[in-house]
Amino acid sequence: MSRIWKNPITIPTGVEVKQDWNKITVKWKLGQLEYTHPNWVNVVIEENIITVSVDWKEYRNYWGLVRTLIANMIEWVVNWFKKELLVLWVWYNAKMQGKDLVLSLWLSHPVIYKAPEGITVSIDKWPKWAVLVRVEGIDKQKVWEVTAKIRSFRKPEPYKGKGIRYIDEVIKLKQGKTAGK
Repeated sequence: MSRIWKNPITIPTGVEVKQDWNKITVKWKLGQLEYTHPNWVNVVIEENIITVSVDWKEYRNYWGLVRTLIANMIEWVVNWFKKELLVLWVWYNAKMQGKDLVLSLWLSHPVIYKAPEGITVSIDKWPKWAVLVRVEGIDKQKVWEVTAKIRSFRKPEPYKGKGIRYIDEVIKLKQGKTAGK
């Protein structure tokens, strides 16, 4: 059984952590994140150390969860989080139009995606005919949601591998109908 909940969280220098009842705000120069924890979890901030505890045994499950979420918030605010996508195929293209991402995915219309607040989207050319789409931000959950949404416009297909995929994603290609001949 994991005992991660027993470990205190150390706050790095420069990071500002505030607690207002059951709302915790973590702030640094890259931005700020907020989290509202359940009432039955106690969070104590003393100097550069945060400790988490619970009053009743029934709520022990939340102890480690809240501790991990707070530790992750501190890590995400300090380290800029990024996720990269590849737009693969000759006829697919991606362009930036101001802050909007415009995807030409061989549909009847171009797909225009507006990134939410706190997320930056940029593109780079990749060797041959691929385009690299980079999504960055301080909130890991938002970055993953944005990349999943962009990927959902044209998921990679299993025969040629064309579509939008994560840069580290491996697609197992299927054989075509004429493979046996």
